Amino acid sequence: MNAEIDFGQLARDIKRWGGELGFQQTGISDTALDAEESRLQQWLDRGFHGEMDYMARHGTARSRPAELVPGTLRVISARLNYLPPQARDSWQVMDEPEAAFISRYALGRDYHKVLRARLQSLADRISVAIAGADFSYRVFTDSAPVMEVALARKAGLGWRGKHTLLLTREAGSMFFLGEIYTSLPLPVDELVTEHCGTCSKCIDICPTQAIVGPYQLDARRCISYLTIEHRGSIPVALRPLLGNRIYGCDDCQLACPWNKYAVKSVLPDFAVRHRLDQATLVELFGWSEADFNDRLAGSAIRRIGHPQWLRNIAVALGNALADCAVNDAVRIALRAALQARRAHPAALVREHVEWALAQDARQDS
Repeated sequence: MNAEIDFGQLARDIKRWGGELGFQQTGISDTALDAEESRLQQWLDRGFHGEMDYMARHGTARSRPAELVPGTLRVISARLNYLPPQARDSWQVMDEPEAAFISRYALGRDYHKVLRARLQSLADRISVAIAGADFSYRVFTDSAPVMEVALARKAGLGWRGKHTLLLTREAGSMFFLGEIYTSLPLPVDELVTEHCGTCSKCIDICPTQAIVGPYQLDARRCISYLTIEHRGSIPVALRPLLGNRIYGCDDCQLACPWNKYAVKSVLPDFAVRHRLDQATLVELFGWSEADFNDRLAGSAIRRIGHPQWLRNIAVALGNALADCAVNDAVRIALRAALQARRAHPAALVREHVEWALAQDARQDS
């Protein structure tokens, strides 16, 4: 039955359907990731994955798609812009010590749900188009051991930037990636040329110097890892470097010249929720666990849990107190917020609260 399918036309249809479903670009790759597998093993051997044990636990399933989904011959990759259209300027937020900075991708609805639904719709269209043919597939949205940047690069969606994220000349890097593993022998797309050149702005700007070299990220120092993936105490030496970043970090993307072309999303799903782009640290630190769960329902942030949320904000409050430029009225509010959490039932929270209070640059005044 498969011999009767015009796979070239089907590939063109898939890209057209992807556009109709809101994806900015869709491409197709094979599953050969030998070079990436070697780089991944080197990264793991250096311990750069930190506490993300699942990175090693999945073994070669990450770099060999057919091990994860038997029968996989091709991977359909798609990208979807996420930059919120009305979000406050990122640099302005980070310039105000008492403000809370949240990575732009997390200001709206959980991207897992948005991408997965659209990828499933794309898979459904393929199923209808080849009804009766021998066809298997599986949809992924950052939910399994998938080398999404490597696959998207092979699918012609862009090149890997020195910050390790996928870059395109048309839209920078502020987009999500999703995949469909399929048994269909579709024609593959060509690689695009790389355009980072000698630029090192993403490396130079990283607050914690987590990008230890071009295309090399030590997750243990990455603010996104520390505020999201890392569950324990944030290393004391790194706390001052987090500034007011309480969930994720966009500095390497903001510094990238290609992101001047970043395209704002037109999807209501990615619009800013609950004023998260302009909230203060004191405001968010005052949320009860019920507030946190209710207000962040449907948000990617909710997955870190309330104690970790408070841990992150406590560090930012301490950094604000350490800033001599913060005025007395704000300083009083920062202290009061921290004092109110000194008896929190979670030792993780209490530890970071005490550290934060000790950072007060005017505590003897």
